Amino acid sequence: MVQPHDEPAPAAPREAPASPQRGERAPREPMFNIPAVVVGLIALCVAIHLLRLYVLSVDQDIELLVRAAFIPVRYSGEYSLDVYAFTSPVTYSLLHGSIPHLVVNAIWLAAFGAPLAVRLGAWRFLLFWVATAVAAAALHYVLHSGDHAPLVGASGAISGMMGAAARFGFRIDRRPGGSGFGGPILPVAQVLRMRGVLTFLAVWMCVNLVTGLAGFMPGSESQIAWEAHIGGFLAGFLGIRSFDRR
Repeated sequence: MVQPHDEPAPAAPREAPASPQRGERAPREPMFNIPAVVVGLIALCVAIHLLRLYVLSVDQDIELLVRAAFIPVRYSGEYSLDVYAFTSPVTYSLLHGSIPHLVVNAIWLAAFGAPLAVRLGAWRFLLFWVATAVAAAALHYVLHSGDHAPLVGASGAISGMMGAAARFGFRIDRRPGGSGFGGPILPVAQVLRMRGVLTFLAVWMCVNLVTGLAGFMPGSESQIAWEAHIGGFLAGFLGIRSFDRR
């Protein structure tokens, strides 16, 4: 839930920053300013994939996929719904099909997740992850309701972060100590008139369609679930206001 903040107290008078003395170095902003919640999600995805590769047997890995991956046919009525039917629309986002798939998602998660997590805070960011992951799985299910193939990967949630970034016009708070998306959430009509945002959206859509229709997945024979990417993107693009700090 979004809790309103208390009214801010009047700011104290600001003092001019002291100039560094001769021989002293001015403090520098860190090169990689990634919030702990983003680092934790990346580490969790890596740990799960390493567990699947080097610890679990083939049968155990299949059991994990059955329980944690999103499998559309599970909801077709042919099978009784168990607890995993309610958890897999989220847990699938922590699984990956290959190491290249994991690496690519980790890079995009760091790039778009870090400024969004700074803006939203850890708990709102996690709720945003859950919501966009579920939205991605939902659109995938609508278009592939009878599919037996498991859906895995954080791409749907990351696409939601890209959608949220577009609503900020990709603006980053450049003030000292700031590294999150800055400024108010822009109206949809205004966003769709911004050339940089439109260029990004066009390239992003073309890449998803080409890779999805061609069935390309680096280091794997699995197909790209481009429909899930669109579902996550729309959820982030249209729903970011519900998660933003007030």
